[in-house]
Amino acid sequence: MYNIGIVANVEKPRVREVATKVIDYLEKRGVRTFLTREKAEALGCPHRGLEEREMAHLSCLLALGGDGTLLRAARLAQGYPIPILGVNLGHLGFLAELELKDLYPALDQLLAGRYALEERMMLQVEVVRDREVTFKALGLNDAVIGKGGGTFSRLLRLRVYVGRDYLNTYPADGLIVATPTGSTAYSLSAGGPLVAPELKVMILTPICPHSLHSRPLVVPGEKEIWVKPCQKDLDTMVAVDGQQTKKLEYGEQVKVTRAEATVKLVRLKGESFYGLIRKKLLQGGVRPDEEGPAAPPDFRNNFQC
Repeated sequence: MYNIGIVANVEKPRVREVATKVIDYLEKRGVRTFLTREKAEALGCPHRGLEEREMAHLSCLLALGGDGTLLRAARLAQGYPIPILGVNLGHLGFLAELELKDLYPALDQLLAGRYALEERMMLQVEVVRDREVTFKALGLNDAVIGKGGGTFSRLLRLRVYVGRDYLNTYPADGLIVATPTGSTAYSLSAGGPLVAPELKVMILTPICPHSLHSRPLVVPGEKEIWVKPCQKDLDTMVAVDGQQTKKLEYGEQVKVTRAEATVKLVRLKGESFYGLIRKKLLQGGVRPDEEGPAAPPDFRNNFQC
């Protein structure tokens, strides 16, 4: 770990303070730190600035902020196998590995090479018109096909195919195509299932469907998802991880597939996905005395509530 990129919203005073301290901490240990040119200038250290495309060639990316910051780091990685370590400075921070109180011991652990990498699948999102691709993006969380400006109170009609098979035409506010990583984000809020991150699947979740029988659907990652808006007079958008967007013209279709590229998240604590679900989603946190020891091999025979 000789070159580490810092991804942070340094316009926020708290994040700016943490980023400055982290840079100083790493530099004293012989690690060169970099930011995008815009962020480096905002932090008053333009000599640390790199073009966005150059950030993917560093040793590691350190995302200081909430889940949105980690998603931006994934976009800067551009599909290259660069490790990303998330530090939660926001609220829930489900994707982040660390809380601020654990940051500096964890940095020492990272520099010593005592970490594991967890691979997460990504989505390849393309907008297609007459077989021509007019927009392309990679996403770690999801692709959302939804309403644009001026269509707040009107339903979309979205025709959906899974591979060559017609699935449904959804009357809804939109449709989410999520990865297992994104199953804890917008898809969950719209009623989608939680999916273990090691699975290679896509989750289709309609947003406020005007139909009692419309339900989320999990499909194999090898499938192609095609979504075509049916109305001419409604503004429709596609948003990838909430950061890359395109207004859809009538006749354009959205194609979503499992990307060849993946994201590699740094894991230092060895906490399981199911422990995170319990802590951060089920009850908004647990008391230390509720943690319990690791289950013994015969725990099913001695299970007590």
